[in-house]
Amino acid sequence: MTLSESPEPPSDDLRALWRAALEWQIELGADEAIGEIAIDRTSLPSKAPPVALGRKRKPVPPPAAPKADPVADARALAAKADNVATLREALKAYDGSPLKKGARNTVFADGNPKADLMIVGEAPGRDEDRQGLPFVGRSGQLLDRMLAAIGRDRKAEAPGESAYITNVVFYRPLENRTPTDQEVAPLLPFTLRHIALVKPKAILCVGNVPSKHLMGATTGITRFRGAWADLEVEGVKVPALASFHPAYLLRSPDQKRLAWRDLLELEARLAQS
Repeated sequence: MTLSESPEPPSDDLRALWRAALEWQIELGADEAIGEIAIDRTSLPSKAPPVALGRKRKPVPPPAAPKADPVADARALAAKADNVATLREALKAYDGSPLKKGARNTVFADGNPKADLMIVGEAPGRDEDRQGLPFVGRSGQLLDRMLAAIGRDRKAEAPGESAYITNVVFYRPLENRTPTDQEVAPLLPFTLRHIALVKPKAILCVGNVPSKHLMGATTGITRFRGAWADLEVEGVKVPALASFHPAYLLRSPDQKRLAWRDLLELEARLAQS
């Protein structure tokens, strides 16, 4: 309702008060009214609507949390382990491997950790996943026969007669497929720390995966087998030999003669150390 529509005109005292207020504003320098339409302040609602100040801005999202680095986390955990037992527990506590969710067990190692021979395979299979031990299926039985041919037994107590067996990957990939580089990467720090703690005199890498990630192989195992490489892990220097995986030998028995040649060369190297 405007003043002209008000049923009761303002009193003389109210008019005089308005005039005095207007004159005071003129003395302060006001020379124009703000707004094009006069507003009857006496008829405003008790709660005025909010006044929009410029364009409405979208809320600024909070800064994104830094992405986790599973490889860095693995390095930190592995570095804290001062023996094989604590390394096993650190691996079990580590959740950075995407393969862990689909596995039954963490397949860490088997045999004598004091052995001067360390065998590194690729990844567990179905039988290994069930029992939580590496090389216990058909390929493991063949590996045991291969070791026996050079006077080795994973259960032997003497370092020169036993073997210590592990894998680059500690969880079974579904359908026993070959693990990818992305699946190997977060677990490799544990393998390297494993080698540094055991300090073997020689390593036998069986299969493409350990030959690639430990020895730097750039070709398949059929071309790379029989090759030696000197590994240096945390100041520990170990000669490593690449050979066929026992599972491959089960599929290609004609290649056993080459694997036997590798074993004899490995035996000779250990005898010299």
